[in-house]
Amino acid sequence: MTVHLGAATAAPDTRSAYAIEASDLVKTYGDVKALDGFGFAVPAGTVFGLLGPNGAGKSTTIKILTTLTEATSGAATVAGYDVRRQPDAVRRAIGVVTQRHGTDPQATGRENLLLAGRIHGLRGRTVKARADELLGRFGLTDAAGRVVRTYSGGMQRRLDVAMGLMHRPDVLFLDEPTTGLDPEARAEMWAEIARMAGDEGMTVLLTTHYLEEADHLADHLVIVDRGRLVAEGTPEQLKSGLHGDAVVVELAAESDLAAARKAIDAVAGTTETVVEGRSLRARVDHGATAVPAVLTALESVGAPVAAITVARPSLDDVYLRHTGRTFAAAEEGEDR
Repeated sequence: MTVHLGAATAAPDTRSAYAIEASDLVKTYGDVKALDGFGFAVPAGTVFGLLGPNGAGKSTTIKILTTLTEATSGAATVAGYDVRRQPDAVRRAIGVVTQRHGTDPQATGRENLLLAGRIHGLRGRTVKARADELLGRFGLTDAAGRVVRTYSGGMQRRLDVAMGLMHRPDVLFLDEPTTGLDPEARAEMWAEIARMAGDEGMTVLLTTHYLEEADHLADHLVIVDRGRLVAEGTPEQLKSGLHGDAVVVELAAESDLAAARKAIDAVAGTTETVVEGRSLRARVDHGATAVPAVLTALESVGAPVAAITVARPSLDDVYLRHTGRTFAAAEEGEDR
């Protein structure tokens, strides 16, 4: 992200325990309302997850908080600065890693870092030392002299994050930081994100549509759907709010889905039954005792079962409870 710096940095409006505060954010694009009264607060020094499917409004929220666009209405502060009235001060206080690579593919890794540092006012030995430090931290020292177009996807993503950290920001925005990474590269990125918040006290706002990522990384998270906040809390708080287990049934191709769903709904203690493809998901009080009854009910309507699983509550179950559809079904939309 290229940031244009203004003159002297204005003082924050207030001192707060929150690194980010947003209230009643509304953003419209013509007839489309991307955000509809969205708001939350991020405690300083935490990893805060903004979880939602494509089309939920996550990217719009990031654009408002990083001063790339203005909300139609509502208010927000970042690092104590008002995003509408003090945009230059906000830009000095934040690092931003967007979904798309922000590197120059024709420049080397070190040249990209030096440019990012100089944009933020670092000079001389300071900018060179910081670049070397981050190259080492992200395992890029050996590739520092290579042009970025020769980097793997994981290496480019690590360089993106390093560039966002060059000026030691108070708040780091990571917009879908692990999209497209293989499992090993994703795990490495998770470890680095956790370390930044834990060891350095940095506030990290992470947007993601990976349920596992939000569950693993976030100290606290909000779930956003269609531009509105539908749930918030720690991952464990959100999951513990759901009682019982989830039973997921994979039906054979010849099964009658409508008859199968009706049969499951008739089993005592089942709720929130949804159909997705040839899978049926239902919430039950006790998974172990419900499975025989579910299998019997499906057998009675001639619905062969290919597989059945029982699981403790997940963030997908939380999303289903609050929106009426699974996360995968919601992913069919487009991000705003």
